[in-house]
Amino acid sequence: MRRKFGIFAAIMLVAASAAHAADLPTTKPAPPPVPAAISSCTDPIQFITTDCPLTWYGITVYGTVDMGVGWEQHGTPFNPSIITGVEEFIQKNSNRSLWLATPGGLSQSNVGIKGKEELTPGFSFIFDLNMGFDPYSMRLADGPRSMVENDGIPLNNQTSNADSSRAGQFYNGAGYAGISTTTFGTLTAGRQNSLTLDGINAYDPMNAAYAFSPLGWSGTSVGVGDTEDARYTTSLKYRITEGMFRAAALYQFGGYDLNNGSKDSYQFEAGADIPVVYGSLSLDAIYTKDNDAVSSAALSVAQNKLYPGTLAATISDQTGVTLLAKYTFNQIKISGGYEHILFQNPSDPELTNFTDIGGYTVAKADINNTAYNLKDKILQIMWVGGRYAFTDTLDAGVGYYHYIQNSYYKTYCNNESQSSCAGTLDAISFDADWKFAAKFDVYAGVMFSEVHNGLASGYIHSATVAPTAGLRFRF
Repeated sequence: MRRKFGIFAAIMLVAASAAHAADLPTTKPAPPPVPAAISSCTDPIQFITTDCPLTWYGITVYGTVDMGVGWEQHGTPFNPSIITGVEEFIQKNSNRSLWLATPGGLSQSNVGIKGKEELTPGFSFIFDLNMGFDPYSMRLADGPRSMVENDGIPLNNQTSNADSSRAGQFYNGAGYAGISTTTFGTLTAGRQNSLTLDGINAYDPMNAAYAFSPLGWSGTSVGVGDTEDARYTTSLKYRITEGMFRAAALYQFGGYDLNNGSKDSYQFEAGADIPVVYGSLSLDAIYTKDNDAVSSAALSVAQNKLYPGTLAATISDQTGVTLLAKYTFNQIKISGGYEHILFQNPSDPELTNFTDIGGYTVAKADINNTAYNLKDKILQIMWVGGRYAFTDTLDAGVGYYHYIQNSYYKTYCNNESQSSCAGTLDAISFDADWKFAAKFDVYAGVMFSEVHNGLASGYIHSATVAPTAGLRFRF
């Protein structure tokens, strides 16, 4: 009830802010002071029919509501807590054909407040506070809760569930503040996206859409192995751009008790936007090290008899290298990437009960610190695709995704007998998006996903087709 109240309070804040607004500050010389009564959106009709923001003295209330419907060849029933609502992407428990209410096909529904206030010329204070929610259930996005709700339930009777860095926090999207400068870059502190989440969102041809991209539906890539590390709650992030070049660094300090999915992490990024004869080429490279990262899971029937209402967890160290590229020419965008993730046993094993991200308990008996005792696990993820803008308001995209897992069992295997056998995953998707009004767009598309050998171990079905259509409102 408290989480639902948080959402309604945020929506009331949006409504209250509609009558108060002013233009966002820019790098141009400050204009003469304007009366506080002047607003960007002057009435509800203008708010709905135009692109006016809800801004007042540099503070903006913003959000997205994304609602749709879909069919899944092999799916699971809707769950009001999982951030995607349903499983458009093949999972172990995918078991039947069904029509489903499908929230967030293109993007997470959310509401937030952000601001930028110039302190002195060239120096501004910035902040952003954002929470994602399910527009059908009006619950805060909470991946771990969806797993607890499936504790002890056999796969073929489960509802949709998956781990996530969005774990029911009122700031499950972002919650940071910092200083932005025109010369020295931007430094922010608090809950922030990982550099890989920002990078993959920018280089995924399907824009990390839940319904059309494995990179969007599953946080394995953006969290460099564990989705709980797609966002860091206690972190420092620094970005700077100089001409065509850019660089960034992120450091996460503090551990699980501070609402993080690892004990500490650091990332470095370098990139550039390079003019070429026809169009432009963007390149980025990101290095990541996550120590003692957590991958949570629902309890088995036996585990649930002993510690109901808790979660199981695998602890590991991850090292990742992510390479990204995008070519843009007129209406055409072609993008792709490659990620290499090394999984190793944790440098600091967790030997007692602990409280994981979002306040969920993991019992000592259900912690696995030795998943990679025999061999290190290596996961390679690669993708390519493109988008074409037919008009300023209509575009379409296609993407292909391929995952490769090595065999890290005691002897080499390339079958479904063990999840540690070598295996692959393939997915292909298509979507079209039409922005028919200033703040509204409609979309439709389909994703096919299939797992093989070790990556199919324990699955009821190994493939699924999931078409989805929806309506999105962004303000």
